[in-house]
Amino acid sequence: MGEVRKRMVFYGHVQGVGFRYTAKHLARSLGLSGWVENEYNGTVVLEVQGREARIYKLMEGLNRNPFISIDWIDTTDIPVEEETGFFVR
Repeated sequence: MGEVRKRMVFYGHVQGVGFRYTAKHLARSLGLSGWVENEYNGTVVLEVQGREARIYKLMEGLNRNPFISIDWIDTTDIPVEEETGFFVR
C-alpha cells in the first residue's frame, strides 16, 4: 500500500487552541509530511502525505485534544508530492 496525500479543511473551534502545533508534532512523530495553516475565515487547512493508516492516527490524535473542537472536515484526495517534513505555515 503506497502513500496518499489529502487536503483537509477543518471547521469548528480550531484556531487559537494549539491545533497547528499539535498537528505538526503528531505528523512528525508518525513520519508524515505536509503542512498546516490558519485561514482568515477561522478554518485550518492541512495537507498531509503518507500511509493512510498513519493519517488516520493523526486524525485520532487531533480529536483527543480537549482544546480542539472539530465540527466537520472537508477532505480531498490530491496528487502525492516530493517532499519531506511537516511544517506550520
